[in-house]
Amino acid sequence: MPRRTATMLASLLMLIALLCAGVLIPVPYAEMSPGPTVNTLGEHDGEPVLQISGHKTYPTSGNLNMTTVRVTGSQYRMNLVEAVYGWIAHDNLVVPHSTLYPDDKTPDELNQETAEEFSQSQESAKVAALKQLNIPVGSRTVVASVVKNSPAEGQLHAGDVIKAVDGTEIKQPGDVAKLVTKHQPGQKVTFRVVPAKEAAAAEKEKRQPVTEQEITLTTGKAPDDKRAVVGIQAGTDHTFPFTINIKLADVGGPSAGLMFALGIVDKLTPGDLTGGKFVAGTGTIDDNGKVGPIGGVEMKTVGARNKGARFFLTPKDNCAAAAKDKPSGLTLVKVDTIGDAMGALEKIRSGDSAGLPLCKAGG
Repeated sequence: MPRRTATMLASLLMLIALLCAGVLIPVPYAEMSPGPTVNTLGEHDGEPVLQISGHKTYPTSGNLNMTTVRVTGSQYRMNLVEAVYGWIAHDNLVVPHSTLYPDDKTPDELNQETAEEFSQSQESAKVAALKQLNIPVGSRTVVASVVKNSPAEGQLHAGDVIKAVDGTEIKQPGDVAKLVTKHQPGQKVTFRVVPAKEAAAAEKEKRQPVTEQEITLTTGKAPDDKRAVVGIQAGTDHTFPFTINIKLADVGGPSAGLMFALGIVDKLTPGDLTGGKFVAGTGTIDDNGKVGPIGGVEMKTVGARNKGARFFLTPKDNCAAAAKDKPSGLTLVKVDTIGDAMGALEKIRSGDSAGLPLCKAGG
């Protein structure tokens, strides 16, 4: 065999071997890419995303789209070829697998965590929207979680409304720990609660609860000191003057909070927040309307622009990253609160784009 032919054949075989190795060898990376974007003012899977009853609503137009990031599954292991392609692809991001899926958490734990974050973001969006409209929102102290093998296990349950401890009315979550720790480990403490099912039924039917229970527990000792504990985490639950349901499946995490809140405001007020424009955005939101940063903003801006968005409401702390590689034709608007977002939408619908607070690559 001529030397040149032999060299070419050897090179070809080496290339084939490298390609096979690249396809077969898993690498410890995961990929993020632009995910679906959904109009909070519209429908998803045949149902309105925002469903409000018990209060007057108004027609809306335009788009207030929440955005998502698509990630490879926790059990999927990319091969070398996929990783290299992801690094080269402009709209994708390849990150260490542990960034998305920490080794100290199981897939079920991660799914539960993102589901809880999504549920909490919906509640905070409702609270922030109604506060923005000066509509009163009630609050109550509830059992947020129960520690396994604790005195409270099987006696108190997540969602139980805590009315009193040892006869003292509970006004905020911190009151519970203060009253329990007045005891010594091994002493009795009595909770007066509305069971979670009754509390949920009363909230749904917009009535006062009719069932309360007194539950007496024997306190245990905290594992790190001598405090008396019963093994619960107290939290805050909100009550609303009318019903707001957010219907959106297969989404997790807290990053849709801002867009849900704006959608609720739009439906509860006359006129259009967007003026018929296509606005997308992202950002967590707390009960007071503060907007927080999120992950994967670069992919969310790409997904929004591909869908047709012209404006993107961007959390202040994500602005620098988003502006480094801004999609053509998309205006990145910096927001820090729901009030900022409302002000920006006013400028957008009036055509005053020059007055918008824009994201800049430097911060």
